[in-house]
Amino acid sequence: MSLFLPTDKGTRQIGMMSGEIDALYIFDEHNSPLVEQVYRSRPPSAATILPLYLAHPAPRPSLLYIPNVTPPVTVFSIVQSNLLFLALSEVDTEPLVALEFLHRVVDVLEEFVGAPLISHKIQANYEVVAQLLNEMCDAGVVCNTELNALQEAVEMPGWMGKLLGNVGLSGSSTPILGPPNTLKRSISANAATQGPAIPWRRSGVRHTSNELYVDIIESLSVTMAPSGRLLSALVSGTIAFTAKISGVPELQLSLTAPGGQQAIARKLELPVFHPCVRLAKWRERPGELSFVPPDGRFILAGYEVDLLPIDPSLDQPPSHMEKLFLPAIVDIRKSLGPTGSDFEVRLILNTNFPGYSSSNRPGGRNGSGTSTPSFLGGGGNSSGPVLEDVLVTIPIPKSVRNITDMQASRGDALFSPGNNVLEWRVPTKDAGTVSGTATLRCTVAGHSTGDDDFDEEAEEVDPEANLLQATTTPNPQHPTKPPKKRQRSGRQRKRRRRRSRSPLAPPPPYQMQTNRR
Repeated sequence: MSLFLPTDKGTRQIGMMSGEIDALYIFDEHNSPLVEQVYRSRPPSAATILPLYLAHPAPRPSLLYIPNVTPPVTVFSIVQSNLLFLALSEVDTEPLVALEFLHRVVDVLEEFVGAPLISHKIQANYEVVAQLLNEMCDAGVVCNTELNALQEAVEMPGWMGKLLGNVGLSGSSTPILGPPNTLKRSISANAATQGPAIPWRRSGVRHTSNELYVDIIESLSVTMAPSGRLLSALVSGTIAFTAKISGVPELQLSLTAPGGQQAIARKLELPVFHPCVRLAKWRERPGELSFVPPDGRFILAGYEVDLLPIDPSLDQPPSHMEKLFLPAIVDIRKSLGPTGSDFEVRLILNTNFPGYSSSNRPGGRNGSGTSTPSFLGGGGNSSGPVLEDVLVTIPIPKSVRNITDMQASRGDALFSPGNNVLEWRVPTKDAGTVSGTATLRCTVAGHSTGDDDFDEEAEEVDPEANLLQATTTPNPQHPTKPPKKRQRSGRQRKRRRRRSRSPLAPPPPYQMQTNRR
């Protein structure tokens, strides 16, 4: 597997990273096994490894070492469309190889059996899935993960075979029209054995019309303090490319940013590239991507940008803070309602990106050259950005029993008691076309009263503390201290429980994620 990782001297390619995968298991939403693919050795079965994996509390890490099986294995996992993918390895394996292999498996299955990837699609196309898994990994070594190469190696059932299969006939009984061409079959067999000249591109690509589409998708993750000060702002970008060009084209994509090529090399952190990108060209001129594209849709590159490259414990804001544009701002108001147990979250949406006029918005994806700024305020050379999704996440402490009466003016709100998280999602149709203010009003319910033998030592709530307080993002300037245990009478205990349910806490640091295209 070819991977590209950043180093002190730039981005470098790692051809074949070490590691072997012993087995791949796929489970459905009910934790029933769908696929059990064993590549080498004798790893634990799916029925053995699943209870040991589920025994770990959620959220489970993507890498788990399970020693109490024979042989001990390392389990790599991802979840996609409520399907659980597990890769097992007995030897020391690079985690990046195993996790990237699982993501490639998901992408390939979505392309062959259709997206979204659900259980009945895998069951209906089990023969195709088995061929794909055998081609992608041989004896535990990841070998062929390119979509174009797999399309030539894996035989897909045609419409004639499906039709004959439905009427009870074998697809191989299709009559041959005309005499068999032995020379043509031998040439096709040799071409399939040798593989294409370019691993990621099919040979002999022909299209009636040549088309190119480029989508730059950026996900902005922001953590804000209760005062509104930004604690962190990270951008994860993906360049999705769709190429429908005949022959073997040579393409070049140029990225621009304020400050030129040096600014691009400095701001783009952790860049990753498709194997088709010529890294020598990127090192020589940062921002220029020269490549021979695969046929169809693929991910050309990915990157991360830290919009606040400073120590968050400092009170002094960065000099470029005033220039930082956020398409969504969140504000929390507490102690509302007759009992003070209500709170309101206000989401201010602003899709008018600086430097871009709504009158210049093109009607389609034609790359008309209108100026499209990034979150840093720099100009671009693509069509206008569209805000696709807004997700506001508020951590809730365990002392809160429930969040009731959730009233959202836009989108949907969901409280997960198991994860202690309140999520408010504004969908695409609201976020991308409507600006203004959206509100979410909720009611906080404290811990259950229980009997007089309530275990106060297990969970002790300070009467002056608030029920809505940060538990997942502590402030480094004010470290928390463990509460002191004191003996109280039954009357004091009841008074303490009554007082702890009425006031509402100051808002915690909350997180906000936005996706724009």
